[in-house]
Amino acid sequence: MTDATTQQRLRVSTDGTAGPYITVPVSQLDEIKRILDDRRIRYWVEENSISWEGSPYVTVINLGREGDADSVQVILDSVR
Repeated sequence: MTDATTQQRLRVSTDGTAGPYITVPVSQLDEIKRILDDRRIRYWVEENSISWEGSPYVTVINLGREGDADSVQVILDSVR
């Protein structure tokens, strides 16, 4: 799946200690939630969205410490 803002591949990040997460444009949040829900993947969305220097708003989808970053990345990569 491509980030609508950057036109780059959406990536599941694994840096940090809270578990894997995905930073996504707010405009794509509903679509990504649907994809995760359809596959019964547990997640939660950060309450706040942010925008840097006037760029489109982004938010974070947390997959939790037990989240399988590799499996979620495969799913995102399969969506066009």
